[in-house]
Amino acid sequence: MIDALLILAQSAPTAPTTAPAAANPPPAGIQQLIQWMPLILIGLVMWVVVFRGKQTEQKKRQDMLGQLKRGDEIQTIGGEIGKVVEVREDRVQVKIDESNNTKVWYTRNAIHRVIVETDKAETK
Repeated sequence: MIDALLILAQSAPTAPTTAPAAANPPPAGIQQLIQWMPLILIGLVMWVVVFRGKQTEQKKRQDMLGQLKRGDEIQTIGGEIGKVVEVREDRVQVKIDESNNTKVWYTRNAIHRVIVETDKAETK
């Protein structure tokens, strides 16, 4: 019985191995666009992630610098910590030493962050 099945399987007509050609293939330019589409999409996603994230970060920093006021505790980009004494349009005066009453002027761009109460609690 198995021999009969093997003979039938060998003698059965097989389907053609080549697929029939498409009736209307797309133009060559569209085919190349389709091939490059994944790379284009990856590039677009990278652009959105990198540049939009940076723009958002810059906007938050500008808002933080615009809201500086007297009495805020800040950290400079050099790591110095002090309290804001005076705020001007282009610079900020910071008291960095209570015992000697040392005050230093910094440009607004030299301010790294404003230290809030939750940051103080985490460091202790």
